[in-house]
Amino acid sequence: MRLTIPNILTFIRLALIPVFVVVFYLPYEWSAFAAAMVFWVAGFTDWLDGLLARKLGQTSRFGAFLDPVADKVMVAAALILITEHYHSIWVTIPAITMIGRELIISALREWMAEIGKRASVAVSWVGKVKTVSQMFALWVLIWRYDDWMIWVGYVALYVATILTYWSMIQYLAAAKDDLLNADD
Repeated sequence: MRLTIPNILTFIRLALIPVFVVVFYLPYEWSAFAAAMVFWVAGFTDWLDGLLARKLGQTSRFGAFLDPVADKVMVAAALILITEHYHSIWVTIPAITMIGRELIISALREWMAEIGKRASVAVSWVGKVKTVSQMFALWVLIWRYDDWMIWVGYVALYVATILTYWSMIQYLAAAKDDLLNADD
């Protein structure tokens, strides 16, 4: 493994996860804003490491493995924290849906790679839009500056939830023939 700038950014994102959790729970008036900013920095490093890996020709197998792991752990942590904070079924159901989708699609991609068909479940534009909506919703719901902002976060969370189902259905449809092939 080469220690490249993109890989360093991914390690920084992993290191930010416990910082994010601690800052989220600090008993200060500014802690929600600070936690939202830590989450934003983590999201920015995700975008930046991908950009730099391509621009600098520093893509690696290790980076291709670790980058999505760091993303999924950060998002899962944020979903768990907002679920605990808001104590509402209206936040819990989308959070469980999003975490469940990530587990299903990760397992599907791994299985499709095993049978040599990983490309048929590559990231789609719906998945990218889902991620942007999800990250925005989480950022807003973590910050929770005022009631108006929280309602914007709820709307974005439900847009992300709809896109979560849509993208999952797309991925499963792309793999349907391989999943249902009776070769036992």
